[in-house]
Amino acid sequence: MSTLVAPQRTPQAPGRRVFVRQLMGLPVSLHVRAVEPDRPEIELAAGRVFAHLERVDRVLSTWRADSDLLRLQHGELDADQAHPWLAEVTDLCLEAEDRTDGLFRAWRSRAGGRPTFDPTGLVKGWAVAAAAAHLETVADIAFSIGAGGDIVVGVGHGMLDARPIWRIGIENARDRSQVADVVTLSRGAVATSGAAARGAHIVDPRTGQPLSRPGSTTVVGPDLLWADVWATAAFVDPTTTRRLLEARDPAYRLIVL
Repeated sequence: MSTLVAPQRTPQAPGRRVFVRQLMGLPVSLHVRAVEPDRPEIELAAGRVFAHLERVDRVLSTWRADSDLLRLQHGELDADQAHPWLAEVTDLCLEAEDRTDGLFRAWRSRAGGRPTFDPTGLVKGWAVAAAAAHLETVADIAFSIGAGGDIVVGVGHGMLDARPIWRIGIENARDRSQVADVVTLSRGAVATSGAAARGAHIVDPRTGQPLSRPGSTTVVGPDLLWADVWATAAFVDPTTTRRLLEARDPAYRLIVL
């Protein structure tokens, strides 16, 4: 898991405000740095961030019986009645499978039936990256959104010449009280995959078996959606993923611990 550690402060951003909500089954934290962090427009933008994530959960949750995704799978909703996000995420999952040579796969085999579509491995990064856009319109702020080991950082307009640096710690998967590495970013994303926090929730699509080995894989890059996808693929097969990243997505960097 990756986690935010103390940022380097600058004269342009002396204050920080933190918002935390429990969403999508995990705590989501929003940190905003600004000269006046209590400005009303910052609070309004934070509300839009969380409202976006709440809507994603209502549409794409694999746990909520009333989500569009599960209602469609259970035959309670027609495809043309589902939210357009469902089709968008399906297309992105197909692209992710192709880009990773199948190391990332959202379709899981089910005994005696059709494969089940579970886009969880992509949805979180996609949702948080999209939610961050609500903060980019706010003047003179820097922000960080953290959700279950994935972090996106960026700035609002007017901060182009004053880009605060966020220091993001990557947990030691063998001892989660320790930070094994630190990444510094002013814009971009960090995604970490592993079994230390949530157990063997990542499945090797080549075997259909969950992975419970120690260690973690972290990907740093410009877009949280693809950083998250590549981090999952890397936990499945770090050697192949490193080669694919170098050939197909060189803007992303892999850290294996």
